[in-house]
Amino acid sequence: MIKIMELGKIDKKDIFARVTPEFDVEKTVSDIITAVKTGGDKAVLDYCEKFDKVRLANIEVSQSEFDEAMSEIEPEFIEILKKAAFNIEKFHRKQLRNSFIINDENGVVMGQKIIPLDRVGLYVPGGTAAYPSSVLMNAIPAKIAGCKEIVITTPPDKDGKVNPAILAAAKVAGVTRIFKVGGAQAVAALAYGTQSVPKVDKIVGPGNAFVAEAKKQVFGKVAIDMIAGPSEILIVSDGTSDPRHLAADMLSQAEHDRLASAVLVTDSINLANSVRDEIDRQLKSLERREIAEASIENNGKIIVCENLSEAIDIANEIAPEHLEISVDNPFDYLDKIRHAGSVFMGKNCPEALGDYFAGANHTLPTSGTARFSSPLSVDDFIKKMQYTYYTKDALEKVAKDVEFFAQKEGLTAHAKSAVIRIED
Repeated sequence: MIKIMELGKIDKKDIFARVTPEFDVEKTVSDIITAVKTGGDKAVLDYCEKFDKVRLANIEVSQSEFDEAMSEIEPEFIEILKKAAFNIEKFHRKQLRNSFIINDENGVVMGQKIIPLDRVGLYVPGGTAAYPSSVLMNAIPAKIAGCKEIVITTPPDKDGKVNPAILAAAKVAGVTRIFKVGGAQAVAALAYGTQSVPKVDKIVGPGNAFVAEAKKQVFGKVAIDMIAGPSEILIVSDGTSDPRHLAADMLSQAEHDRLASAVLVTDSINLANSVRDEIDRQLKSLERREIAEASIENNGKIIVCENLSEAIDIANEIAPEHLEISVDNPFDYLDKIRHAGSVFMGKNCPEALGDYFAGANHTLPTSGTARFSSPLSVDDFIKKMQYTYYTKDALEKVAKDVEFFAQKEGLTAHAKSAVIRIED
């Protein structure tokens, strides 16, 4: 049963306490990365046999496998994927940046160029559940950014196949290179390259603790989007919300992972009690009941406070991945929210809309990192290059200033490099 806490009657640290993994994956992941780095495809195939219980003949998904998957998927789902892709593209096209040039002084030109990354790798989970939504959310911004090559890695099933829904989503998103590799070995393959898997410039996408640790360890060799933890939802609500809806939204995140976090902050003790009862009732009918129940037991909580202002303060301190503002006038509170990955406004906007369909990205900062990081966007698939040009006359006007500054830092060669050009 979910815990109900009253603000002011508990130690504040209990509000922010969270059960985290007890196992240490650092050494295991380090060994996997070293093995893939030196062993290439053979190491990848060996780990696939060990962890996925299948010996693959080919790592890359073939055209015939794509065709077979498309024939198995309901046409209705293809249409839904296309609608979702349209919404995601419409949202992310607004994020496109432009290069600029500054030429407002005689003899001085400066500018910035926006350059898409050459090759990116998208990790798509495929363990206890397959996520075609992650394909769309990662691939479409990369396409909009202009990346030359996009590849996907995702674990195979026990028959050595990729979930057809993932392949269908890749087809809709325009990605044709998919590798049947999961876990830390997939991250290592993308970071260092193998005989089959190309080395990429950046790795994005969610995964389990082993994937997150692998991304952490290869960062610097390649770029990564973020180190994501278990899913989170925090709901701020007053006493006018339907407890059935709030319970359903909390369970939508709880079913992801035993360590997921579902939190309600409300100014109504009556609502708190009703939501607790609804969670118990709805849990009984969930297909992933065991996972959701463990999540609610580990990290679920309902916090009762005096007013919504206190609730917003708690939300900002927790900085959740998903934040629902379940009130009649949610835009009254939007400017007060400073720290959240994605905010869902009002009583008719369940977090699941963001997961699949609305268009804003669902790859979001977790574990409080929304205090300083952002959702996945087109910006994750570009880099910026700057340039500067001075004529000799323009340099002569500032060379002595540069020399003076460099001398202050004790860097005489820097100083000389500026003034030597005006001494000729």
